[in-house]
Amino acid sequence: MDARDADLKRELDATLHARRELGEEYESALVESFLEKVDQRIDGAVERRVRRHLAEAQMTVARNSRSPRPTDSWGERFGFGIVSLVLAVPLSAIGAGTAHLPGLIVSWVGIVGVNAVQAVRTNPGLFGRRRTSGDSDWED
Repeated sequence: MDARDADLKRELDATLHARRELGEEYESALVESFLEKVDQRIDGAVERRVRRHLAEAQMTVARNSRSPRPTDSWGERFGFGIVSLVLAVPLSAIGAGTAHLPGLIVSWVGIVGVNAVQAVRTNPGLFGRRRTSGDSDWED
């Protein structure tokens, strides 16, 4: 039993004691007074729960509404593409010159891999699940 229950028990004891002293003619007024205190206690508890639930919902909405900002500009992406193509020429020559076709394939797999990682880094949902028209934020 917590402190609130103890307070309510004391209120009930006081109401019953007052009824014994005052008689049955004041019984309805005493019961009404006690029930009003119980209603206030219930309203306070419900209000606290609703406020807590609303605060939690607001925090969830605030956390989910933050969309990741792109960390780089269009110029950086363009520059990365240009550097990638410029480096692709000597890497292809080195790979093809030392290991022929397998070396060329390995060098291009590496170039494509680096560009794929860069694309995913700048666009986090690029290879993720696509939303269909039936998807809803309201459904669990």
